[in-house]
Amino acid sequence: MTDRKAQLAANLAKVEERIAAACTAAGRKREEVTLIVVTKTYPASDVRILSELGVRHVAENRDQDAAPKAAACSGLPLSWHFVGQLQTNKVRSVVGYADVVQSVDRSRLVTALSKEAVRVEREVGCLLQVALDAEESGRGERGGVGAGGVEELADLVERSPGLRLDGLMTVAPLTGPYAGHPQDAFARLMDLSTAMRRAHPAANMVSAGMSADLEQAVTAGATHVRVGTAVLGVRPGLG
Repeated sequence: MTDRKAQLAANLAKVEERIAAACTAAGRKREEVTLIVVTKTYPASDVRILSELGVRHVAENRDQDAAPKAAACSGLPLSWHFVGQLQTNKVRSVVGYADVVQSVDRSRLVTALSKEAVRVEREVGCLLQVALDAEESGRGERGGVGAGGVEELADLVERSPGLRLDGLMTVAPLTGPYAGHPQDAFARLMDLSTAMRRAHPAANMVSAGMSADLEQAVTAGATHVRVGTAVLGVRPGLG
């Protein structure tokens, strides 16, 4: 085993222990929570090692990094999640490799994703990114739709060909009433998920929690946690 593989295996084991302990504390089964490893700024070689170690879900937030990496790892049994703010001029590239776009936050983006998914005959999963630092009908500093806009956007995704409404995503906000209170933020996201599932029962994915707050997300009921630093370590970006 190479030094890097041993390092990643040890880090994965620690994260697994954290998720398992959080599930036990919350009275949940471990299999209810899926780990997504955020591989942004890390090379394709790390993605290959993660796949060898059993990781099945990876996430990226910049198309210019993700597209060549996904191409280099195209033969691996991985699901690719796009989690960054997505401009419509990048949609064609992202739809080429992303199985799920977790940052859907406006109607124009839905329209662009649908058009491209139909063109290439793919079905793309969509999570609505909820901005808990925004006004009810506003947008967040780091993207996302305000809570008041979730229902309308969900309906639009549901009726858009080529797209599949999978659920909701959020990032613990740095400003606003939930700043510094990730548990409350994730509980709010779960409330919104419950409300949305009344009209869209299959949209039961809730993506929340990162390296620093995955326990709070599991406690709140998240189905997916997005972990980067705790698995891959801290290193400078690739440029």
